[in-house]
Amino acid sequence: MDLSSVATALIFLIAVALLFDFLNGLHDAANSIATIVSTRVLAPQWAVFWAAFFNFIAFMFFGLHVAQTVGSGIIQAAIVDDRVIFGALTGAIAWNVLTWIAGIPSSSSHALIGGLVGAGLAKAGFSSIVWWGLGKTFVAIFMSPAIGFALALLLVLIVSWSFLKVAPIKADSTFRALQFVSASLYSLGHGANDAQKTMGIIAVLLFSHGMMGDTFSVPFWVVISCQAAMALGTLCGGWRIVHTMGSKITRLTPQQGFCAETGGAITLFMATYLGIPVSTTHTITGAIIGVGAARRMAAVRWGVARGIVFAWIVTMPAAGAISAMAYFLSGYFLTGR
Repeated sequence: MDLSSVATALIFLIAVALLFDFLNGLHDAANSIATIVSTRVLAPQWAVFWAAFFNFIAFMFFGLHVAQTVGSGIIQAAIVDDRVIFGALTGAIAWNVLTWIAGIPSSSSHALIGGLVGAGLAKAGFSSIVWWGLGKTFVAIFMSPAIGFALALLLVLIVSWSFLKVAPIKADSTFRALQFVSASLYSLGHGANDAQKTMGIIAVLLFSHGMMGDTFSVPFWVVISCQAAMALGTLCGGWRIVHTMGSKITRLTPQQGFCAETGGAITLFMATYLGIPVSTTHTITGAIIGVGAARRMAAVRWGVARGIVFAWIVTMPAAGAISAMAYFLSGYFLTGR
């Protein structure tokens, strides 16, 4: 390929990566706003603006540990080329669109991880995998919803005892105000963890083209572009999934919404600090189930929860299979073979 073809392919793949980031914001908007909408603290149109703003400014509060993990800690950076990136993004985007149409809150994060693994395996087999990075991501699949569940359950117990002698009307108004804080914190966590995944993809793409020398890093223009694309996607909303997350799993009060968002935010902050690309969908779903179970086990619609869990299980292999096929097919128009 000549230099102009290489430049065209690079620009095209960066655009596809930003499209994935936009769809991530669209698909995962429900994670940030479902609770505050379902409790009627904010109308949907205002909730998306609120979430998008905090999605965008998240880079100001967190390092880029997750971007480092995605860029160099899932598959070997040395085997990454245009076809691997194209395959990974195609698998993730295709799965996101399918689950968005179906209204299923699957994980954009694990669709991307599955896409990277599928494309890496298609190119270089098992030697392409960075096992420690993939291992901690697999652990996070199970731990993030469990931690979100436990923290939300604990918070429900703490605030219930703390407000035991407070008049219900006063308690309700207090938690309606506090939900603005908890929704902001969760949106910060969402923007920090999820946008960094696309940063890692673009950064490793630039690295594979020799634009960083010998040191892997994330340029500032990549950071701003990814945060903006995610915020724009959040603005466009994901109303099908908002309905599932906000009302189908369990009915929420402002107090429960505050506990779910705060528990989810704490989980995301810890994961982002540790550089683990967790699923914001897993996290908030676990937290919502936790606050529902705190009321009574029957308050949770376990059939809906089981359907969501099934989507979690199949996301990585499904996205991986699509990405592997896309990797092989991409040879026809990215390399001319």
